[in-house]
Order: sequence, then C-alpha cells, then structure tokens
Amino acid sequence: MYARSARLVGLRAGNKYNKTQVPARISACLADISAWMSTHHLKLNLGKTELLFLPAKGSPMIDASITVEGSIVSPSQSARSLGVTLDDQLCFSGHIAAITRTCRFSLHNIRRIRPFLTQEVTQLLVQALVILCLDYCNSLLAGLPACAIKPLQLVQNAAVRLVFNQPKFTHVTPLLSSLHWLPIAARIRFKSPVLDFQAARGTAPPYLQTLIIPYTPARPLRSASSGKLTIPSLRVPGSHSSRSRLFSVLTPR
Repeated sequence: MYARSARLVGLRAGNKYNKTQVPARISACLADISAWMSTHHLKLNLGKTELLFLPAKGSPMIDASITVEGSIVSPSQSARSLGVTLDDQLCFSGHIAAITRTCRFSLHNIRRIRPFLTQEVTQLLVQALVILCLDYCNSLLAGLPACAIKPLQLVQNAAVRLVFNQPKFTHVTPLLSSLHWLPIAARIRFKSPVLDFQAARGTAPPYLQTLIIPYTPARPLRSASSGKLTIPSLRVPGSHSSRSRLFSVLTPR
C-alpha cells in the first residue's frame, strides 16, 4: 500500500516538476513512509517495493532509479497490485495474459473430470473458477479495443462449450443465451454503469462519487430530473484525439 502511494506521488509530481526532480521527491516520500513505519514498529520491505511511472500523453519517459536507505528501487514496466497487473501504458496486456493462463488451467482440470460431472455441476465449477476470474476488476478494461479482450472471449467460449460438452467449433451464441451469460465486451460495459449507479446513489466509495457530476441544464428543463450525468469535455489543448477511457467520461456516456 505504501509503495503504491509513493508511485502516485511521483506521478503527480511529474506534472509539476521536471524529470530530474521527480526521483528526489519520490525518494523523500519513501523515506518519510519508512520513518513513519519505524515509529510504529513496522518495516518497509524495499525488496517488494515496485516503481511504476505512468507518463501522460506526450510526456517524456522517466528512467531513473530511486535510492532509499541504501537500497535501489529501479522502475519496471509492470507491477502487480491486488491481483491486477498494471503496465506503464495501461494497455493491460500482461493482466489479460495472466487471466487467460489461469482460466485455461482451470478449464483443463475441469475437462479432465467432465465425464463424471453433470451439466449443472460443471456449470457451477466453471462459474466459480473461470467466470468469476474473468469478471474480477473487469471495469479496468473498459475502452480497450476488441482485439485486446479477444483472448478473454475465447476463454469464455471454451468455458460455455465445456458446460454443454460440445466440440471445439460449436457456435457459442445460443449457448451463452441459454445460460444468460453476457459476452465479455458486454460484461465489461455492464460493470461500469453499475459502479456509476452506485456512485450516483452514494453507495460507492467516495473517490468514485467525486468523479461524477449530476447534469444541470442551463435553464429549467424536464431533463433536470432525469438523473443524467454531465459528460466532461474530451477536447484538451494539444490533444488530437477525443477518445478517453476515464471513468468520469465512459460511465456517463
């Protein structure tokens, strides 16, 4: 948790300070965290501390090591946090590959005992070991191109065929419909509005609630009571693209 906080401080500092000052500020932040932990009889494990720079579009890459208490923390291209593999480009290719490996291993084990299972039991196993893994933190994948999440869809296709004990090239659309399973892209799109709804009703974490703004028309209109949200402008000075994967932009849309 403390290493993650240090990464965020370094990222914000990069917007205000040049790339030579950022390493010094992150080192100072880690030193303060280490001192606080020592005061509370804790120890900062620098061996497990990871440094990940997330540069803004058009910003130069920062390739600098951080020195804390005589230990050097070098920047990495990816870091794992709470089961999610983050990369410096936020394309989540490593995370998708890890999910795919885990799910295919589970499907392989279920397939070995499939002759001894009923369809209902197989469905329960697949939902518990595969579908839940596909759904974990899938809102982070919102806005990714279809080619990026295709490996996850292939896993779901293999899972639904296993439930019905069908051959490899069986058409999966009617099988998914019979199980009431949404395709991967739809599952990802569904998760974002759910979080948005919870944030609008005040049941989501505060940091999500601050990202949405209720829609207020310039003059009295019937749409004022429709529960809509304000869509932030995607155009910023110096930007050549209007696409964004921000939670505050995707969910109102």
